[in-house]
Amino acid sequence: MRTYRDLFATPQYPPFFLACSLQTAARTVGGLALGSLVYASTGSALLSALAMFGPALAQVVGAFTLLSAADRLPPRAALAGLPLFLGAATAVQAAPGLPTAVALALVLAQGVPAALGGGVRYGLLTDLLDRDGYLLGRSALNMSTGTCQILGYALGGLLVQALSPRGTLLISAALYGLSAAVARFGLTRRKARAAGRPSIAETVRGNARLWSSRPRRYVYLALWVPNGLIVGCEALFVPYDPRHAGLLLAAAALGMFAGDALGGRLLPPYWRARLAAPLRLLLAAPYLLFAVRPALPLAAVAVALASVGYAASLLLQERLVALTPEELSGHALGLHTAGMLSAQGLAALLAGALAEVLSPSTAMTVLAGVSVAVTLALAPGLRPLRRHQPSLPC
Repeated sequence: MRTYRDLFATPQYPPFFLACSLQTAARTVGGLALGSLVYASTGSALLSALAMFGPALAQVVGAFTLLSAADRLPPRAALAGLPLFLGAATAVQAAPGLPTAVALALVLAQGVPAALGGGVRYGLLTDLLDRDGYLLGRSALNMSTGTCQILGYALGGLLVQALSPRGTLLISAALYGLSAAVARFGLTRRKARAAGRPSIAETVRGNARLWSSRPRRYVYLALWVPNGLIVGCEALFVPYDPRHAGLLLAAAALGMFAGDALGGRLLPPYWRARLAAPLRLLLAAPYLLFAVRPALPLAAVAVALASVGYAASLLLQERLVALTPEELSGHALGLHTAGMLSAQGLAALLAGALAEVLSPSTAMTVLAGVSVAVTLALAPGLRPLRRHQPSLPC
């Protein structure tokens, strides 16, 4: 599979793609609306970051309790049920007079089952496509994420002004419901990938098996930590520039879109292997410019350029799939997603706390510097794999 035309001609991929895209749009619009609502009512950068990225933080709980179900649940039922739950919680957050503490508690409650959703989603992707097609399929999903975030943040900012944050949250809930309908009626019924009952013990055992491989540990750390720290920078866009936060978030999504097109479709394997390390550094380096608090046009360019570096995560996922036995693919990819989003949530909280003590621009500079340092420290364990290297035993 070499082209996006081949990809979308694959049976079941188009409804899968649409359901994932609608859920991304719902999460984007809802996160911006809730972050704006919380910041307006509290004036706290920390609570605003928690409102926007709290579901990601809570995924760590799901990663330790629910991931064994990623290969043991029928994918269609799981991909239809999860957005229904997320939409219901989002609708409750839109209720007038709802205390901020309750809204934030619902934010955390949304994150726990979302960890399972990542495993089911990307495990199903490896079933719909062969392993050679995974990079192209995930690239298309990431590009959709970028597009939905560009439109979601841009339109979300307008909707917050025109309808109020609560009205925008109701639109987010409706998008979640639409995603559930597409998954239920667009996907065919499939059996679970693995037999047996999911349990916390099975989740812990599977996590331990995946973590036992040193090459996979390097991949997981590279997927989680540098990426998470840069999302922490993005979590400060609202306090950095409340009027133009949507524009900065859209610039980040635009850069990510370009990076995914580059890594998933345009770069041949030879260059993917050699550009992976520079892309990991590109993800953080432009944010060092925020030390001088650049004007909006320059800040938007720096953010977009840095976000091209998110293509490194796509290449690392390809490496993870190559290093993982097929029967653990859903669990492995779910652990990647849950760990990455949990790291992003932790980094968002750290960013908010630093911004309370320092300033948003200084906090962004500090996080970018740490991201560069971690990337350099992990580089020795991420040298290019030998061609046709088999999956490692667990």
